[in-house]
Amino acid sequence: MHEIMTDIEFQTAEEIKTYQEGLLKDALLYLKNNSKYYRRMFEKYHIDIGKILTIEDLQKIPFTEKKDLQLFNEEFLCCPKAKIVDYVTTSGTLGDPVTFGCTEKDLQRLAYNEKKSFECAGVKPGDIVQLMTTMDKRFMAGLAYFLGIRELGASIIRVGNGIPELQWDTIGRLKPDTLMCVPSFILRLIQYAQEHGIDYRHSSVKRIIGIGEGLREQNFELNLLGRRIREKWDVELFATYSSTEMGATFSECPYGCGGHVHPELIIVEIIGEDNLPVPDGQVGEVVVTTLGVEGMPLLRFRTGDMAAKITEQCACGRNSYRLTPLVGRKNNMIKLKGTTLYPPAVNDVLDNTPYVENYVVIVQDSDAGTDDVLVQLGLKYQPEFDAVKDIKDRFRSRIRVAPRVEIMPAAEVAAINFPAGSRKPVKFIDRRSPSGSKNA
Repeated sequence: MHEIMTDIEFQTAEEIKTYQEGLLKDALLYLKNNSKYYRRMFEKYHIDIGKILTIEDLQKIPFTEKKDLQLFNEEFLCCPKAKIVDYVTTSGTLGDPVTFGCTEKDLQRLAYNEKKSFECAGVKPGDIVQLMTTMDKRFMAGLAYFLGIRELGASIIRVGNGIPELQWDTIGRLKPDTLMCVPSFILRLIQYAQEHGIDYRHSSVKRIIGIGEGLREQNFELNLLGRRIREKWDVELFATYSSTEMGATFSECPYGCGGHVHPELIIVEIIGEDNLPVPDGQVGEVVVTTLGVEGMPLLRFRTGDMAAKITEQCACGRNSYRLTPLVGRKNNMIKLKGTTLYPPAVNDVLDNTPYVENYVVIVQDSDAGTDDVLVQLGLKYQPEFDAVKDIKDRFRSRIRVAPRVEIMPAAEVAAINFPAGSRKPVKFIDRRSPSGSKNA
């Protein structure tokens, strides 16, 4: 992905729209020629892509949903498998992960995306970024960050997630100015520093870029988690929003007023309950069309995330639209330790564990302002090993993260599953505040 002569984000809204519509035309033609799934869709619904000329015309095309990716995964691949350089997975609504294949061109696109996102957050060539995210477990984000920082000309320290002692040892030795991590982990870092006499307030760290969890309310003031970090540590905080399916990131600039879109990489629609676009500034579901993806491009993909689009010029000078922090979860979406989950993926792990008799998944707000997930389960029999540890290992192997697990008498769990008057078993209880904005 080559830099365009003038960054499109600083051009007028009209120029940005015209530019995107040109890329959309190319994307539709590419899908028609290379995607078995979309070619079948165009034929089934009698869609003439030659008549899809504007972003508004996208409304003539059906949505793509996560279940489609799961049911027809390989039909979305638009190139020979021999061209795939990297395979990644993301959670699926039906349990099994969805696989994405990235070509060399896609990895260059990811690098370009993250380079622009880091630049948006103020990272410069020569800065040192400590990555507290995994690059293994088929995780796209960690690799994308590595590629983007490298493209930008900054330095990278690949520490990985967790292990506060190692993080602080690295900060002390290599003096990074930027940390990239799940924001709630910062509270653990601070606690460790306090308990071990580390003068964290006077460390080299000046900037923290958060992934997977929100740091701001809808009015862009810091949320509970952001305030708790800022009260203890005077650092710049930046929130980001991204997903494997989008292959793009919405990153805050220093003004912290929403995540900026990179118009050359993605088209965003905000869709209401009637499946039609809502007015700018109104909350709806984020629907994306990827631009420039070679391996598995997506057309009108429903993310399940709820946000609003802001179109007025940002104080930083960019005219590209921004997204507000996510305001809710469609279909009971869960953000656990920075990973997006849906209840069926959690159920799938438990349903395939032979010694589990029954269970209930409880999601509630935590003191840090993020999702707290508790699995209460009854056992068919007592295994010879530590059941809680085994369950957590099963979660980590399937969905990368593990909720809290509590073993209870199976009769007590059954009473929760089948309350009086309920026609269906209750396996998911959402106790979160409906106004929570935790997922940006």
